[in-house]
Amino acid sequence: MSKQTLIFNGKVYLEREKFTEAILIEDGIIKKVGKKEELLPLCLEDCNKIDCEGKTVIPGLNDSHLHLIQFAEVLQEVSTFDCTSVEDLVERCIKFKKENPELTKYCIHAIGWNQDYFQDKRIPTRFDLDKISTEIPIILERVCGHILSTNTKAIELLGIDGNSPQWPGGTFMIGEDGYPNGIFTENACNFVKKIIPDYTMEDRERMLIKSMEQAVSYGLTSVQSNDIGTTIVKSTDEHFAMFKKLFKEGKGLLRYRHQVCFTDVEEFKKYVTEGEFTRDGYSEENWITLGPLKLFKDGSLGARTALMCKPYNDDPTTTGEHFTTIEEMEQYCAIAKDYGIQVVTHVIGDRAIKETIECYKKAFIDGENKLRHALVHCQITDREMLEDIAKSGILVMYQPIFLDYDMKIVEDRCGKELASTSYAFNTLDKLGGKISYGTDCPVESCNPFPNIYSAVTRKDANGQPINGFYPEECVDIYTAIDAYTIGSAYAEFCEDRKGRIKENYYADIVILDKDIFTVDPMEIRNIKPIITMVGGKIVYSQK
Repeated sequence: MSKQTLIFNGKVYLEREKFTEAILIEDGIIKKVGKKEELLPLCLEDCNKIDCEGKTVIPGLNDSHLHLIQFAEVLQEVSTFDCTSVEDLVERCIKFKKENPELTKYCIHAIGWNQDYFQDKRIPTRFDLDKISTEIPIILERVCGHILSTNTKAIELLGIDGNSPQWPGGTFMIGEDGYPNGIFTENACNFVKKIIPDYTMEDRERMLIKSMEQAVSYGLTSVQSNDIGTTIVKSTDEHFAMFKKLFKEGKGLLRYRHQVCFTDVEEFKKYVTEGEFTRDGYSEENWITLGPLKLFKDGSLGARTALMCKPYNDDPTTTGEHFTTIEEMEQYCAIAKDYGIQVVTHVIGDRAIKETIECYKKAFIDGENKLRHALVHCQITDREMLEDIAKSGILVMYQPIFLDYDMKIVEDRCGKELASTSYAFNTLDKLGGKISYGTDCPVESCNPFPNIYSAVTRKDANGQPINGFYPEECVDIYTAIDAYTIGSAYAEFCEDRKGRIKENYYADIVILDKDIFTVDPMEIRNIKPIITMVGGKIVYSQK
């Protein structure tokens, strides 16, 4: 017996400047859209009817790049995002340790601090974190995840000293006393995080469900999430199994697509020939699919580890750091081509972007980007680069919300000329670029509406600057919604069945408390879903 739902009396978004009022859903698929009077004769006797009372209805939002497991961890760790000084950071951790003895029995780990918000702009060292504890390791990551600070106990557990060789693709800094000072960058951070006691798979599952509950409450119906791989977790196979089990048992609340990391070419070869890539159990029917290889090319702008063509404007001693070399990336892309695997790469600096574009082009099929390789973040660009991206058909996974902070530093880091052509959401769109939106959560909240607000206004949370940061790069609300829906669907080869409210598409739908198409743009960030629906199933309701 078919299961039907009729959504009516709504302002239903179809495509740019086109709306209707009703949707008929049957067995998780949109059967028909149109006027209520047209759809009522198609309804079965037991059809569930939802009156929108004039509210706006949009396709389910699809975050094209985040970290759902890391978000789950953050939800139960000490919050350091709004710390105003090193002292504040230390005191907050001491308080958390005292109030949560079981959670902090073996280690304290958190992500979120940002030295640019500190009064003295100083990165904490081991001497600071030793005030929290000298008995357990303390590992506190900067908000970007590309720099972290540890206490002395963590350094001892790593077994390094001032004479130890540096790890490839990262550094640990040496203090004036000749001993590591507790500051680690880029790939060195991954070695540090290996000493963090891992959660059990039961803990992981419970935490993952909690993070999904949060995500669907924000209107997310799909995520493309980078949670597994040699840079992320200690036991890749166990984590794959946990995800598959959770979705097989029907506990998944949204559609999930894996983005899988590797830092070793041989490990990637093993993955595609022997590992998870060759196994079954993934299907859109089960809401979980295997997606692209995820690579890291460089670091972050805030940490000055983004790879730049020229030295940093505010620190001429550095041009950033390579995480993956050109030679390694070419090997990854060649293997991906052989096995038909998409590649998405973290790139922030202009040099990182240029080098990655060239590697992608060498792995094109018949001169075209048929595997839809993508640039994740793609922040620092010039006009020529943007034209090349659009012409080459290379996808871009933007995070407009990054502007909330980066607008305060990008001119200092890169100079005004380069800043004016960076975060170029509008220019790339007008050039015909393939664009999707995401948040990189937990670097930022996975709430899509502050992200859309940033794309439309280019203002920070306080509404500054008054006219927007390089306002010519503002996009209109239709462009932003489309990037978050059909654009993100294109990034995962699902544009023919996801990302629109359209006949034969998945019934992934969000009913909003305000009309996002007409509300004052300053109010966009405060919009909330009333109902979130995935495959015709209500997974969140405000009522």
